[in-house]
Amino acid sequence: MLAQRPGATGCTAPTDRQHLANLVWLRRVRDRIDREFALPLDVEALARGAHMSTGHLARHFKLAYGEPPYSYLMTRRVERAMALLRLGDRSVTEVCFAVGCSSLGTFSTRFTELVGMSPSAYRRQARLAPASLPPCIAKQVTRPVRNREAPAVRALLP
Repeated sequence: MLAQRPGATGCTAPTDRQHLANLVWLRRVRDRIDREFALPLDVEALARGAHMSTGHLARHFKLAYGEPPYSYLMTRRVERAMALLRLGDRSVTEVCFAVGCSSLGTFSTRFTELVGMSPSAYRRQARLAPASLPPCIAKQVTRPVRNREAPAVRALLP
């Protein structure tokens, strides 16, 4: 049920109960993205699974998590790609498809936006980095964060 917002004319805002229900659905969407990032997900399918319109999901997801669902999905894919590239046993193209991207160009563009260097440059630099850091620490240190877009060039590890 929708309640009238104070001072609004004809506009309604969700009640606390509806807001909490929306947060539950948004958490399920986020968990699905985290779990199924390598599958061909799109915002429309995520919205249908949450019983929301695409626009409603995008607006509320961004309010709750700071970025729209597609950006969150690409961040998770880039994060996993960084881990695979650090291993160095796959080509950039193989990594692209392994993390659920269907276009090498889009993958490379998003990777460069988030990490500050191309996937190939990242893999070269990862080979030169000291192997003394445990993988769990390396993952945390190198985690891509969309809300603080990467500078043009960034050192992989200290």
